[in-house]
Amino acid sequence: MTVHFIGAGPGDAELITVRGQRLIAHCPVVLYAGSLVPREIIAGASEDARVLDTAPMTLAQIIAEMKAADAAGQDVARVHSGDPSIYGAIGEQIRQLRELGIAYDITPGVPAFAAAAAALGTELTLPDVSQTLIITRTTMRSSAMPQGEELAALAASGATLAIHLSIRNLRQVCADLRDSYGAGCPVAIVYRASWPDQQILHGTVGTIEDIARPHRLRRTALIIVGWVLDNADFTDSRLYASDHFHLLRPKKRAEAG
Repeated sequence: MTVHFIGAGPGDAELITVRGQRLIAHCPVVLYAGSLVPREIIAGASEDARVLDTAPMTLAQIIAEMKAADAAGQDVARVHSGDPSIYGAIGEQIRQLRELGIAYDITPGVPAFAAAAAALGTELTLPDVSQTLIITRTTMRSSAMPQGEELAALAASGATLAIHLSIRNLRQVCADLRDSYGAGCPVAIVYRASWPDQQILHGTVGTIEDIARPHRLRRTALIIVGWVLDNADFTDSRLYASDHFHLLRPKKRAEAG
């Protein structure tokens, strides 16, 4: 018996991996985060599978379902949104499974920041602009940020930022970014990336709060910050440069004669 943690992707049912689809179809027990995982993904479960939405459940109740499945010798598809390694809340589940001696594995999924970048039609790392992407959040009702990971401290890097779980904290986000990025730095908010009701708002550190206010976004919105969002003046990557040689494109020897 194995508990399979599965990344369902950001919302579009076609963005789940083939492995994830196969596991959902074959597992007798399917536990899914119903607040963020679309029903279309769970529709692939077997007709006689035990399918439970874990949104209203506690950790103890979820683990109890896994223990019961283990006792019955039944595999579990534990379906999370996005990629479960990022704000997936799988760490505490894994810790208890290890203590119980229950096997588990992880199937990665398309993370929200990748879906947001696709929706924006942009690359998040451009030569001479930003070669670093920081995935972070701010402190609200969830656990506190560790010392040194405050947004203002991370902003000092000037890297591209993908800020999760912070749309209701947008005023403080902009205040924390202003010193390092300036009021004119581009910002995009991608609400429910890849879902049918996806929304994209464009602005700057200085304007995005006013732009977002009428939309009253409260959750499932990702804030992307950085000059990669509005920068056509960047150096081409060396990867495909005609004078860049490597194992698969070796330098040709000069012809004799």
